[in-house]
Amino acid sequence: MAARAKKDLTHKVLWLARLEHRFHVWRERRARRRGLHPIVAAFPGYGNGEWVRVLGRVLIAPPSRGVTGEEYAGVRGWRSFAAVPVAYARVTVTIAGRAHEVVSDRGGVVDTVLPATLPPGWNTLEMSVEGRATVEARVYVVAPDIRFGIVSDVDDTVMVTALPRPLLAAWNSFVVNEHARQPVPGMAVLLERIVRAHAGSPLIYLSTGAWNIAPTLARFLRRQLFPAGSMLLTDWGPTHDRWFRSGREHKLTNLRRLAEEFPQITWLLIGDDGQHDEEIYTEFAHEHPDRVAAVAIRRLLPAEAVLAGGRTVLDDHSDLDAPWVTASDGAGLLDLLRDAGVRVEADALEG
Repeated sequence: MAARAKKDLTHKVLWLARLEHRFHVWRERRARRRGLHPIVAAFPGYGNGEWVRVLGRVLIAPPSRGVTGEEYAGVRGWRSFAAVPVAYARVTVTIAGRAHEVVSDRGGVVDTVLPATLPPGWNTLEMSVEGRATVEARVYVVAPDIRFGIVSDVDDTVMVTALPRPLLAAWNSFVVNEHARQPVPGMAVLLERIVRAHAGSPLIYLSTGAWNIAPTLARFLRRQLFPAGSMLLTDWGPTHDRWFRSGREHKLTNLRRLAEEFPQITWLLIGDDGQHDEEIYTEFAHEHPDRVAAVAIRRLLPAEAVLAGGRTVLDDHSDLDAPWVTASDGAGLLDLLRDAGVRVEADALEG
């Protein structure tokens, strides 16, 4: 009976996934008839000097109004979700003069690894679709002698969102003006100091948020003076075996991938206790004890915990070698990390 029920559920989810795809195809045709064309939204990726992970999304965006310079005077989250994803689009990625042809997935997302010999630090490449104007994408190349990296959650870690509760998540994602979003106190200073103390180290913003919000997130991080970093988000919607993609699986998969791609790096993992970060980081630390430099968990304030649907149950991490600290803001985490032996200040000569 259980096997039959699982088979029936899989059949229903597959049907819903096909329906979603057909709906987006219909929207794409309708948009093209209106004279609109696909564009590439490029997201910051990373690499190691021999390859780069290129990230972006092909979509047809609705005409926008009220643009001042590069940013909207005020942007509601729903505009990010009104764009039409273009499935299986052929995208040209040009790296150091060499062109590569790649194909977006069913959700219009480009997530591919390409060969590239680039110097350490931020580099630019170009992306275009259907021969139209190119856009610049940035990738952070990690030098082979780098031994430290930072992975930071976004929701309720750097940005106050109270995401786990569905109605509040919808309100924050679709309605709230992006200029009204609030940063978590002290987190920009925490990340900036750690990045400065570990020159050349990669910073990865790993979130369960949808790729739709990537442009909004990038503007928020710049406006609130967070250090630049690569972004790893996900694509909402049904898959072949579930109604919605698993945020937990998304985070664990990317952590494991980073451990494989950069075997020389130990990671500072930063998250909060409002979702599953503690559980995810504990599992990863047990799997890769030599890849975790420390874990810093931002403790939600009581009111935030209520809005977020409560706190996660504290995992037993007493047997882990890496220090584990928790505080309610970035300043508290900074002090505790310093006390735990994590370098959080640049040398005087470097400053």
